[in-house]
Amino acid sequence: MIHEFTEENILSIGKVLGCSPKKIGTEMYRLEMVNEEDNRKLALEIQLGLVIDNKPMNMVSVYSGSTFIQLHNCTAFVASEMLRQVTFFGKQGGNTSGLIVEQGAGCSIYANVHDSVLSGDFTKLPEDVMMCGVALSLTESLDTDDFSFDDGNIS
Repeated sequence: MIHEFTEENILSIGKVLGCSPKKIGTEMYRLEMVNEEDNRKLALEIQLGLVIDNKPMNMVSVYSGSTFIQLHNCTAFVASEMLRQVTFFGKQGGNTSGLIVEQGAGCSIYANVHDSVLSGDFTKLPEDVMMCGVALSLTESLDTDDFSFDDGNIS
């Protein structure tokens, strides 16, 4: 689980997704994916160091066909070469939101998932909820108690 969005980490996101990040300005990166076989295109933008109401945050945006998705207050990510996907996380209170971007220009989002879904017995959940719990189970190891944007490691 990576809390820090450095240029090196963003390059590793590009490697997992099979594309090269393009730096736009000083604190935004854009990654573009094309899946010609399935006729899909997706653009991922990672915007660092935004300040909203005097509080710094990171934001991840996805543009794809007729879809636009944003994950505000992104606090961490996991880039999995094995799964060929990157999962971006935002936690607030007892809820987690996760935005999953796949190498084949695919995307999924799970929003405001209560922590009990992530830490409970998946086999006792309804099938649709089980998928969400499994997809976001990586956040169980996410230690946000000591995490702060004030440490200067967001850009």
